[in-house]
Amino acid sequence: MTAARPRGTRRRALAAVGLVIVIACGLLVHGGLPDTSATDIAGDALYAAAAYLGVVLLAPRLAAPAVGAFAAGWCVAVELLQLTALPAAAASAFRPAVLLLGTAFDPRDLAVYLAAVALLVVADIGAALRSGRFAGHPQGDASEPRRAGRSSGGGGHGSSWSV
Repeated sequence: MTAARPRGTRRRALAAVGLVIVIACGLLVHGGLPDTSATDIAGDALYAAAAYLGVVLLAPRLAAPAVGAFAAGWCVAVELLQLTALPAAAASAFRPAVLLLGTAFDPRDLAVYLAAVALLVVADIGAALRSGRFAGHPQGDASEPRRAGRSSGGGGHGSSWSV
């Protein structure tokens, strides 16, 4: 008989693999492609994806909307930090810091971060529904205890965003 995996193990592993891929793509966009509006937007979307996957890696049992809130909060905070001289100073002292902190504020970056995180939340919820991790879904993981709550009309399961 096989031992049950702790909840979140698969999601954490997928996030780790995804994060490596996103970082590789981000480095390619940053260092290997011409600096255009398209590559800037792609880089911002990849940064938001890295933030999202990083949160999942740290807290794999956290619901998708909460992961999105933390990831969006991080992205917005870093972008607003660019209104100060700190990121530029960090980048001049240690050039790779520019990859994490950027250097110049751009309001378009905020819109790209929020849009990318919103798409990731929707994709994460969709993946949870397909895999049965979504507690409000009638085919959710039977080993997970259900929260008491309002009936969703589907077999008396509580309606929860727990993914």
